[in-house]
Amino acid sequence: MSLVILQVRNIQYRYHDGTYALRGVSLDIKRGEFLAILGPNGSGKTTLLKHLNGLLKPADGEITLEQKPFAHYPPKTIFQKVGFVFQDPNDQLFAPSVWEDVAFGPMNLGLLRNEIASRVDEALSLVDMGLYANKTIDALSFGQKKRVCIAGVLAMKPEILVLDEPTCGLDPAGVTAIMNLLKELNGRHRITVIMATNTVDLVPVYMDRLAIMYHGNILKTGTPEDVFSNIEEIRHACLELPQIAQLMQILRDEDNLHMDSLPLTVGEARRFLMHRLNGVFTKENIY
Repeated sequence: MSLVILQVRNIQYRYHDGTYALRGVSLDIKRGEFLAILGPNGSGKTTLLKHLNGLLKPADGEITLEQKPFAHYPPKTIFQKVGFVFQDPNDQLFAPSVWEDVAFGPMNLGLLRNEIASRVDEALSLVDMGLYANKTIDALSFGQKKRVCIAGVLAMKPEILVLDEPTCGLDPAGVTAIMNLLKELNGRHRITVIMATNTVDLVPVYMDRLAIMYHGNILKTGTPEDVFSNIEEIRHACLELPQIAQLMQILRDEDNLHMDSLPLTVGEARRFLMHRLNGVFTKENIY
């Protein structure tokens, strides 16, 4: 089984007004990973994501799924294997009730009634929306609508889940709930997750790997530790370090607190500082 499930090779895309959105993007997406596509607004994140399940077709270059070009698959197969969740749930939800909306995809696959019902119930359970099955879409909060959008995609049994800024518009509790849900889908249910975001603080907490986009291309890919270690490259892409890393950088550069690498999360910073403080206390006890 190939480690790479989705491969993007030198794709280019230009909108009707002549704007180049993608300028030769190449990216390997590994089976089972949680990948962040990070970049400022206008960097090409959404355009790239829409190519990953065939919503847009490149002017040049090629995308392969499980080592076969997209052209070898019927569009319905790609939509089934690679689920897409839009940034604004109102762009995706259209049925009167939650149950009907989640059932739409499985119904289009021509499944039997019992199988459709089973998929809908399972998908709603996965996103903790089972009690809302008979609610109207209009009665839901913004965060609940996002969960129903994810359920609608999960009901198709995708191998890959692509999300365009799923935390946008949510309060802090809603952000944590959605990110924990995605982490569970990735870890427990083995779904490959690709998520566009410009919220750098989420990346080291939840993602295995990230790709930084800028001006329609990918500047760098790697683990959060690798990518965030190059501060100048981050700034060149009009991004900032995670807030904890910013604090630790100040302690390193302005307060001469030596560290081999910048802690990126609260947990990493706490462990580093506790280790240093314990060392200081030990020396004080000696003297």
